Amino acid sequence: MPFLTIDDFKKKAKRKTPKAFHDYVTSGSWSETTLRKNSEDFDKISFRQRVAVDISNRSTSKNLLGSNYSMPVALAPVGLLGMQRADGEILAAQAAERHGVPFTLSTMSICSIEEVAKKTAKPFWFQLYVMRDHDFAKRLVKRAKAAGCSALVLTLDLQILGQRHADVRNGLSIPIKVKMSNIADLISKPGWCYKMAMTKNRTFGNIMGHVKDINNLSSLTTWVQNQFDTRLNWDDIKRIKDWWGGKLILKGIMDPEDAKLAEDNGADAIVVSNHGGRQLDGANSSISMLPEIKKNISKTEIFFDGGIRSGQDILKAIALGADGVLIGRSYVYGLSADGKNGVKKSLEILNKELDMTMALCGKRDINMVGRDIIKDCPFFEKN
Repeated sequence: MPFLTIDDFKKKAKRKTPKAFHDYVTSGSWSETTLRKNSEDFDKISFRQRVAVDISNRSTSKNLLGSNYSMPVALAPVGLLGMQRADGEILAAQAAERHGVPFTLSTMSICSIEEVAKKTAKPFWFQLYVMRDHDFAKRLVKRAKAAGCSALVLTLDLQILGQRHADVRNGLSIPIKVKMSNIADLISKPGWCYKMAMTKNRTFGNIMGHVKDINNLSSLTTWVQNQFDTRLNWDDIKRIKDWWGGKLILKGIMDPEDAKLAEDNGADAIVVSNHGGRQLDGANSSISMLPEIKKNISKTEIFFDGGIRSGQDILKAIALGADGVLIGRSYVYGLSADGKNGVKKSLEILNKELDMTMALCGKRDINMVGRDIIKDCPFFEKN
């Protein structure tokens, strides 16, 4: 059966990836109310269909942070990506490069910054958490600069880790713990097991070997759990911006006041995001907050993250004020299901859906898309 939608990839990914790692991607925090809202709220937005309009010579290309891309999409940072598929970060980065969109490498990646840079030709983005260990964070930033990364994505909404019940129940660990409860699951995933056995990348590549006194899984786990900085404030962001000296993207903005503070503190872009429904359960969906946040921003670029499963969702986010979007689960399912080709195909599906929907709304250039393509949207009413 051909892959026609992102959901097709999700179904295959579930069959090919160990349960703990598949659940890590698909699940949210607590009751998963916000996780569901992120997707369901897109269904409340309807398009305005137009006819007898010249829709030839269409273009989905967009300039983001001074660089041109084939469509207004970036691959979001996803921790443990190399456990969805062996060398997952490298494969996803190569696919993004092939399609002409940026890839974002997570601090908690399996493949290191240097490994990904060695296997790619174009700059990628790097994601950083605000950490208690300032020296290590500064060295990470220095390594990202040395690797040629073109933007730093600073995640602000992980001062404490939201409780994700699926991860707790699965006893998620790196490397995966072989115990009676998951032996049958691993036996049913021979392809995953074989590929993982063939790679050297099976732990957190950006951390192991770069932090003193971390020499095994236990010490690594303890260190990571103590690194998220509960004292995070805007002075920390200024400090990291000075270290970096390049394009800075602040991820995790869900309030108009925080959006304005981000702009006032020198952010080149913000990401309207609730961490994919994996942090504060009960928060609004990302898409419901986008118009209100857009109203508070004058010069900072706005990226959007949360609930995107189709090219139509991408177009709705652009129409509601986003300059670009970040996708996470949508490309991870492709990676888990079919490696690099799966990521490439996922991007092709999203691009085709985006292009066709834009055309049926009477537009032929993504840069000309605005609120006029929307017929009904409850999130405009609060503005």
